[in-house]
Amino acid sequence: MITHSIPSPTRDLLGECPLWDSRDNCLYWIDSKGPLLRRLHPATGAYAQWTLSADVGSIALTESGRILLALTDSFQLFDTRTGNAQLVASVQHASAGIRMNDGRTDRQGRFIAGSLVIGRHDKDGAFYRLEKNGAVTVLVPGIALANSTCFSPDGRTLYYADSMSDEVRAVDYDLASGALGTPRVLMNTRAQGSAPDGATVDADGCLWVALVQTGKLGRYSPEGALLQLLEVPTPFPSCPCFGGPQLDVLYVTSLSNTGNLLRTDHPDGGALFAFSGLGVRGLPETRFDDRALV
Repeated sequence: MITHSIPSPTRDLLGECPLWDSRDNCLYWIDSKGPLLRRLHPATGAYAQWTLSADVGSIALTESGRILLALTDSFQLFDTRTGNAQLVASVQHASAGIRMNDGRTDRQGRFIAGSLVIGRHDKDGAFYRLEKNGAVTVLVPGIALANSTCFSPDGRTLYYADSMSDEVRAVDYDLASGALGTPRVLMNTRAQGSAPDGATVDADGCLWVALVQTGKLGRYSPEGALLQLLEVPTPFPSCPCFGGPQLDVLYVTSLSNTGNLLRTDHPDGGALFAFSGLGVRGLPETRFDDRALV
């Protein structure tokens, strides 16, 4: 039987990017508009948070134990022990009113993150790759709202979305070079009544996509077929990840007020949810390889 709980009393304006740290058996996530980095040890209830210097779109675990931040226009490494942040690279956006958004580490330890254009539909954003040496590469230009960034279990397929198109795309991804093949449309989530938001991949290679406008998560096969719809008891779920010691708990962030189009007064708007009993496991989160940046 599928059950859910709310493991933290916190409420986010724009909850995003939950990540399970298997080293410390804890969950990190962000409130993009807080802007806050949050950490919860579910076994003990121990909680900590840090206020960040700018809006944060996504985060990554790292080999050093620091947290990689994709802030408004930069990548930074944040030390939770000291509260110090180290600039890794700046991002040169094509125009004003753009900030970094959804991201995920590839299986080789490089970080892929995209941007969003605030308050308009111009495709001035892009997906970028932060290399291990701190260089920034433009991967996919012409993006209005980057989301659904994740990888197949073998790392050879990159999934991503421009939420304004309602389409989740798949593209062959060269393991060594990170070169992309020709993107193909995997599915259009408007069939489920929503644009795609954050996403993750389970151990079977299926995608779990937050259907932010319908209060659901969709599980899709690697070929794009809808396999399951999971109701989330809040209006706007934003991003999932698998966690817990067995990687069999699905954590889902949500939002209460993006400062733009989506807002709710629901008492559980912005809550963090934990779903158990799905019969599915996730994959350990790949860490950004920051060893050359220590």
